Amino acid sequence: MIRGHGGNISALAVSLGCPFDAIIDMSSNVNPLGPPPGLLDHLGRRMDCIRTLPEVDAGAAVKRFAAHLAIPANQVLAGSGTTQLIYALPRALETRLALIVGPTYADYHDGCRQNQVDSAYWLTREGEAFQPDFAAMGDLLAPCDTVYICNPNNPTGVLVEGEVLRRLSRKFPGKTFVVDESYLPFVATPERWSLMTERPKNVLVLHSMSKIFRIPGLRIGFMVGDPALIERMQSFSLPWSVNSLALEAIQYLLEPNESIDGFVADTRRLLNDEKEAMTRRLSAIPGIRLFPSATGFFLVRLPDPHRSQEVCRRLAQQKILVRDCANFTGLSDRFIRISLQTRAMNKKCTAALEAVFAT
Repeated sequence: MIRGHGGNISALAVSLGCPFDAIIDMSSNVNPLGPPPGLLDHLGRRMDCIRTLPEVDAGAAVKRFAAHLAIPANQVLAGSGTTQLIYALPRALETRLALIVGPTYADYHDGCRQNQVDSAYWLTREGEAFQPDFAAMGDLLAPCDTVYICNPNNPTGVLVEGEVLRRLSRKFPGKTFVVDESYLPFVATPERWSLMTERPKNVLVLHSMSKIFRIPGLRIGFMVGDPALIERMQSFSLPWSVNSLALEAIQYLLEPNESIDGFVADTRRLLNDEKEAMTRRLSAIPGIRLFPSATGFFLVRLPDPHRSQEVCRRLAQQKILVRDCANFTGLSDRFIRISLQTRAMNKKCTAALEAVFAT
């Protein structure tokens, strides 16, 4: 298990001797506005649900999510976050060799390693702004039976047209393509890019409710795919894997609700405005490079002679957490990732970075 994920607020707060809420966490890719209005009050009223076991197969949640997408329920599987599903994939698919399009989320590799499955990386290039040229995958793709693609990608923020991924998967019908859309809800008109409702039979799509609704502690993830693939995954699903409060949250969040729709729309507007403002300010620093991103986070290449560990350390001293990207395969200690928060927090972060780079 990798221990370099973002969001280690507890350790920083303890080391600085300050309260947790004094830390500005720009290392975790979650919604700065969340959780959505009414959710916490609803869960507070439903606390009695923890007295009994949750539904063993999360069947009601599966049906609700399927109805939300207008697809049959036998195309949906629920899990305790997408991570649980990712770690079950190599066993369920009987993967022999996986290909991971990177640099990207480490758990695809770690899930394979835990299941004693070999994996290889096909790395996009900094000089091409990490845009993937799938036509160039060629020889690397040939021996692989499972392909992992994060769309939009973490940590680069690159978004690939859904039709491009459909064409790619149709070209290789004997391989299973796992497309992780955990960050797609942050993108305007996500249905244009998504494969959840229109996908070839060899595609599995991951969806997270944790990020857009800022409820990572509830651990809510879904997988969508052909019924035959979902049935294989069900054989490796744990009973009661979705807890009772998570099931309550799913029902609340997927009810037709104008306030939830408005919350998501407000989130997209905020992140778009803040990304433009922060990009303008940081781009004025000599030597820095910000990579275009479709999401609420973006990848930053540090100017010489700065390195990620020292930059992150100095920001942490000011109670600001950003993601050190040195442990992403395909990146190095020249990169950090910044997840946008509120205007005041973003201004504090940019001022702190300006001070670091000025010395």
